[in-house]
Amino acid sequence: MAEAVFHPPRRKRRVYESYDSPFPISTPQDGAYGRGDKICQAEIINNNVIVRNPEDIEQLYSKGFFGKGILSRSQPGYGISEPALVLKWQDAKLNMPIISSKKFQHYVEWAKSHMKEQGLDDGTVNKLLLNYIEPLDLEGKEEQTSGYQNEETQAMETDEPKTSDGDPHRDPLGNCDFSNELDRTGFQAITETHPPNSPPRLRDDSKQDDCVKQESPVLSIEEYRHQEFVLVQEESASGPEEENTYEKSQLNKKEKLVCRRNPFRIFEYLQLSLEEAFFLVYALGCLNIYYNEAPLSILKLWEFFSEVQPNFRTTYMAYHYFRCKGWVPKVGLKYGTDLLLYRKGPPFYHASYSVVAELVNGDFEGSSQRSFSWKSLTSLNRTTANVSKELMFCYLIKPSDMTEEEMSSPECFKRIKVQELILHRWVSSRERNEQDEL
Repeated sequence: MAEAVFHPPRRKRRVYESYDSPFPISTPQDGAYGRGDKICQAEIINNNVIVRNPEDIEQLYSKGFFGKGILSRSQPGYGISEPALVLKWQDAKLNMPIISSKKFQHYVEWAKSHMKEQGLDDGTVNKLLLNYIEPLDLEGKEEQTSGYQNEETQAMETDEPKTSDGDPHRDPLGNCDFSNELDRTGFQAITETHPPNSPPRLRDDSKQDDCVKQESPVLSIEEYRHQEFVLVQEESASGPEEENTYEKSQLNKKEKLVCRRNPFRIFEYLQLSLEEAFFLVYALGCLNIYYNEAPLSILKLWEFFSEVQPNFRTTYMAYHYFRCKGWVPKVGLKYGTDLLLYRKGPPFYHASYSVVAELVNGDFEGSSQRSFSWKSLTSLNRTTANVSKELMFCYLIKPSDMTEEEMSSPECFKRIKVQELILHRWVSSRERNEQDEL
């Protein structure tokens, strides 16, 4: 068996994120979480570990790249605004999300379908939505807006965040349920689990004619607390005089922005793999996981995750091993393996290894999670090589006297030995050429 040759990781050409120091590994002298940082919270929903709090999301992802956004490829950075429209209207300097009328119509249809699921008839649904999404006049609300921001600042200083029951129109994971209390438009106001910033004054004082249409009704300060406001780009049947004004401001003659309330709010959460969640709980002690509002102990999590994912014990042992060696392991399902190993994190380097984890005895025999034939092994190796990675087998060797009762506790892997094996494709013609050069 030849000795493995280490190849340096491939750095990504474009990096848009900064590198923050990862979570510290706790020691017995430090306690569960050495630096006394905030302990994050997660909950189990449909056998998935979800983090909802924005501060916890930022902390977990920035300090070790744990999890991924449910609406993003990796970093949880989803925004409602459409980048093309934001760039188009950047001269207007409007600090509000900008979306197209087509996207806004999708939100209206989603809100309508949710209300129909509650048994409301079409007439009632259309009336509620018509009153809810009509254009808004935010002119003259600057003083009220600043007052609301002061209230938010005071709440943050006293560490008394405002909470309320979840709303299905802003929580994709919440249960669909409507309250009997409706706002003055006849439609339920969006709750303030994550209160948005109050909308700024829309009119640009530097321009005589504002391209943003502002109409009634005028909202009170109380209604600002529960809404997400968006600017919808719509077609405008403007006259000749208006068209000249639009030409001066270098905007499209036939388009305008209308301020409306978003009828279906979407928030991005952080989804942790089972291995990541257990590592944060067991190895770092910086996460608490709840199920039906009840916290789960380490043993309960080990048992629960083992039932949900049959090979969880094996993959977690490999995950824990590589994490402690400085790698950032991620799920390798898209390449047909158990793990992908990144240096520093996915934003900075491409994955170096695709890892297949196997739990075996001292003779390298065990219940294999996947039965490889020479054909399937060659296919997996070629797939891995085509994406500039190396295929690694991580054998977790357990002692012959280890019982199933010992395996029911995470303390078992303290007796586990690890053997790494890197698989390379041997090309005979290339081997002959190298020998001839020597």
